[in-house]
Amino acid sequence: MTERGNSAPLALDRADARVKHEAGIGGAVRAFLDRVRSGDLGSLPVIVGLVVIWTVFTSLNPVFVSSSNLVNLLFDCSTVGVIALGIVCVLMVGEIDLSVGSISGFASAMVGTLWVNQGWPVALAILAALAFGALIGSLYALLFNRLGMPSFVSTLAGLLAVLGMQLYILGSTGSINLPYGSALVDFGQLMVMPKWVSHTLAAIPGLAMLVSGLRTFARRRAANLSTPSMAGLILRVAALTVGLELIVAYLNQSRGIPWMFGLFVGLVVAMNYALTRTKWGRSMTAVGGNREAARRAGIKVRAIYLSAFALCSLFAALGGVLAAARLASASQQAGTGDVNLNAIAAAVIGGTSLFGGRGSAYSALLGIIVIQSIASGLTLLDLSSSLRYMITGAVLAIAVIVDSLARRSRASHGRA
Repeated sequence: MTERGNSAPLALDRADARVKHEAGIGGAVRAFLDRVRSGDLGSLPVIVGLVVIWTVFTSLNPVFVSSSNLVNLLFDCSTVGVIALGIVCVLMVGEIDLSVGSISGFASAMVGTLWVNQGWPVALAILAALAFGALIGSLYALLFNRLGMPSFVSTLAGLLAVLGMQLYILGSTGSINLPYGSALVDFGQLMVMPKWVSHTLAAIPGLAMLVSGLRTFARRRAANLSTPSMAGLILRVAALTVGLELIVAYLNQSRGIPWMFGLFVGLVVAMNYALTRTKWGRSMTAVGGNREAARRAGIKVRAIYLSAFALCSLFAALGGVLAAARLASASQQAGTGDVNLNAIAAAVIGGTSLFGGRGSAYSALLGIIVIQSIASGLTLLDLSSSLRYMITGAVLAIAVIVDSLARRSRASHGRA
């Protein structure tokens, strides 16, 4: 009786010691490898791909990693990146929007027409363009929810209709120049953060990680559970903070961090919080994973689809406004070409699944950096734009293949 009574606490002590050991740095590495083996790759493939792309272009032309070129890259990432953020929303629920390019082009034309030709205040013109985007997305959701029209068909029809509206309001001139020196154009072309602002913002992610880690540490200790390694937490916080501060210091050697890119990153962070920490975000994932199961669980599926389509079109309109600010004009070419495909490709390359139920707001950020890095590198090498399309297509195909293999690995791991 006595031996049995002593053996149980001894076993518990050993188990607790093992949990504490696994909570350290080595445990974090083992947990990461376990996630990879189970098919949960996260952002690993795109980060590896980005390192390869940057290494190749830097070896071919060192100007690629110059601070001035990277600042221009950040400016260029912001416009299509915001559109890609909306694509993440519809992909999360397993749908697609093919009209984001046309909506962005019409939004830019709408701002030019109302502001320059009609004399509206620029803020009111921007709000009208954003409202139009949200209205178009709501119409797609209505067609999907009430009539069962596939999103591929409705948004393809919207692509043609909105493009026609863009050509109509621009008229025979075909373009409208936005006033140089205006706040909107300066925002898209010139405005950068003061150095102290950029360094302060670079310290915030590490501070947030530290606060979150300390709260987790306190809650687990209060519940008498094993606690993560404090040394591991401090090491991660230090690595993140030092890394971001060094990047900011390097970019500040040129013009600095663009405010437009700061807006893009702010939207990414806000959407990441909404998708991961709110009931709405969990509902988005559930609907994308299994619509019928989500309905049976009490989720308002139609409302989720409405929010996804409306947000997608809203972000597309905002991207169009930023593109107009970047180019200082609204023209018939705005939103055409590869804008549509690049926005969708950025979301998929960044890690959002085409099959629904899995994705991240950071997919838009990582994916558009990959695409713009390819474009910038080929431009510096003075190579044909045809290569950019071929390379981007190959990267997109690889991203979809990786996603399919990861889904298969997760399914087999779940059955095991």
